[in-house]
Amino acid sequence: MGYAATFHGDYGETQLQITERANRRAQAPDYGWVAKALHWIAFAVLAAQFGVGWMMPHIGRDTLKEGWVAWHLSIGIALLFLFVGRYVWRLTHPVAFPADLSLWQNRLAHITHLALYLLVIGNTLLGWAAAGFRGWSLSFLGIVPMPSLAEKGTAWAHTAGDIHVVLVYVLLGLAGLHAAAALYHYFITRDGILQRMLFNSAKQ
Repeated sequence: MGYAATFHGDYGETQLQITERANRRAQAPDYGWVAKALHWIAFAVLAAQFGVGWMMPHIGRDTLKEGWVAWHLSIGIALLFLFVGRYVWRLTHPVAFPADLSLWQNRLAHITHLALYLLVIGNTLLGWAAAGFRGWSLSFLGIVPMPSLAEKGTAWAHTAGDIHVVLVYVLLGLAGLHAAAALYHYFITRDGILQRMLFNSAKQ
């Protein structure tokens, strides 16, 4: 038997299977640099927001908009604009998944991505409304003032704040699922899915 038929790589693959997988990676559509930049900026800002949210004190009746609380509000507005812009770019510059990706993985990826956008955008709006309940003013990047979504003391805005807290944990779990899926494709299936979002995306 020839070398190509007897050699096995990781996970019991033959040389032929390794070559076929490499060819599929090379043919898979890649994201452009704008989409990649938006993705990793969004990741960094979202991670920073989780960190600030963990450090900030519990918001009570007498909590002031200062310190970690002020940072949390400013980052929240930045996240809203960032994710809206990223979603618009995604709609206007679609990139298909590899053709050999299974149907269930394709659908799960679409559902997860859409849920992430909805959760981040929706939860920032809820937090914005909750800030209005407390009479706090917001601004974009500390420069552009933003209108209040609710009058101070509005009951529904207080409820929005409660929902905001719960959805943070839902978002954290979904982001973890998204990261786990990316690592699964990188280390297990090795189909080049994660590499499409890397700047040095040599599909090898």
